[in-house]
Amino acid sequence: METITTNLNQQDHIESSAPELNKPQTKLIIGGLIVAAILMTYLMFTQEAMHPLLLIIGLLLGYTLFHSRFGFTSAFRRLMSVGNGQAVRSHMVMLAVAVTFFAPILALGYSFFGAEVAGYVAPVGVSLIVGAFLFGIGMQLGGGCASGTLFAVGGGRSVMFITLLFFIVGSTIGAYHLPFWTEDMPAAEPISLATSTGFGYGGAWALSVVLFGIIAWITLVVEKKKKAPKMGPVPSEKGWKRIFRGSWPLFVAAVVLAGLNALTLMTRGEPWGVTSAFALWGSKGAELIGFNVSSWGYWQGDAAVALESSIFADTTTVLNFGVILGAFLASAAGGLFKFSKITKGNAVASVIGGLMMGYGARLAFGCNIGAYFGGIASFSLHGYIWGALALAGTFLALFLRPLFGLSVPKPRDTFC
Repeated sequence: METITTNLNQQDHIESSAPELNKPQTKLIIGGLIVAAILMTYLMFTQEAMHPLLLIIGLLLGYTLFHSRFGFTSAFRRLMSVGNGQAVRSHMVMLAVAVTFFAPILALGYSFFGAEVAGYVAPVGVSLIVGAFLFGIGMQLGGGCASGTLFAVGGGRSVMFITLLFFIVGSTIGAYHLPFWTEDMPAAEPISLATSTGFGYGGAWALSVVLFGIIAWITLVVEKKKKAPKMGPVPSEKGWKRIFRGSWPLFVAAVVLAGLNALTLMTRGEPWGVTSAFALWGSKGAELIGFNVSSWGYWQGDAAVALESSIFADTTTVLNFGVILGAFLASAAGGLFKFSKITKGNAVASVIGGLMMGYGARLAFGCNIGAYFGGIASFSLHGYIWGALALAGTFLALFLRPLFGLSVPKPRDTFC
């Protein structure tokens, strides 16, 4: 996930060197709250009881992501370019808390609204490998991952509107091609550390926590060996005001995001996801211009209901709108909302990156949220493989970014 402006990099929270905050943009905050209230009211009267709650969860997710500058794209780039693993270690905290919440929920199968509870457990095969690798390249060119694209749009980063548009296009093409990748390409059955191995959810939880600890230790070793620069400071308030403005410590955000993902699981019966909604939006758009989308293999069976229904009936769509609005409110609270400049280089990179992310997410059964975060939290092996292949894609993208005028952290930098 990219920073919103050039001086808002993720950081190790050295408060003495943090940039100054701007005044809250009160009119924008009021406007954002009005839009959220209108959408909330509409959902209350037209959709199921879970939908308004999911909108609130989405708002909190977006606020947390922007407020903490919690990154996936930049975390992978810093690790692969200069060896800085601070943000990746925060991922491990997030995942450790998530599996702690997910294990009893998945084991008991309990949800608030009676929905059947199921984690994201997907097959391991060519589709996953190709899709995750493409996504890793795409998020480095597009300027953000799936969640990063949403929160950057909410924060006013203009070029991310281009990324989002082509993310939707790529996801729609991926939906059209998906039967080829899943039916004609080799793949193994889905593997769950909890249900496919005999470990059970308790054993899978213990194994997962050990793996997270090993990964965190490896990042520390790499960081020390490479003498990696620290993450740059971002604006921060002191005292209770920090709850609403400035930046939270990454580890606090990690715990909050894990809790909100578990709450999503309890509310709709499956974890937080992002990109399935992009395929839905794009497919509905394709129908409007004459494509026979209902004949695609992707939209057969239960999926056909979503294609025929309002987008507001789709819970992932509701979460996505909430994330955008939550990020907008967080940016306005920090006085940071401002449309940024678009250059030819980052516009072209956003087109290519968006297409690659959209297509890759469909092939890989999810993005950094659905496959990496949700998959690993659900004890699925495919989540770990997704992370490894996305890191490989990130490494290749380090050589591609300069072609579009995009920066890459250097070992000599004071901050990365």
